[in-house]
Amino acid sequence: MAKNTSKKSMKIPANYMEYVPVRSGDRPWREKEDGLVEVDMENKGFYHSIAQKFFKKPRVSHIALDKYGSVVWKNIDGSHTVHDIVCAMETAFPGEKERMLDRVVTYMATLQRSGFIVMKGTKK
Repeated sequence: MAKNTSKKSMKIPANYMEYVPVRSGDRPWREKEDGLVEVDMENKGFYHSIAQKFFKKPRVSHIALDKYGSVVWKNIDGSHTVHDIVCAMETAFPGEKERMLDRVVTYMATLQRSGFIVMKGTKK
């Protein structure tokens, strides 16, 4: 019996490139001196409260994005489509154009699963 050695392929809607990602909630963020983005995430809930009280965990975590995540985050402003963001990434990292679509789609899925963004319908 032959093994299936192919990677799992992500199923994305045909018009995914026309979706407009929007940052969810009022999540403070800042651009640091080096141009990278840092996003604040408040740690809420029962288990976080216990960790804060007994293990001195912080109430707010500061999530530092890498150079790729920072470019994506700055372009998520409610007006840029996924296609626009992929183009911005290809411009910022011209030597990596062939992998950029997959990288952006994967990152958007992670942001969406984590509640950092929501995807709105197509921009018209």
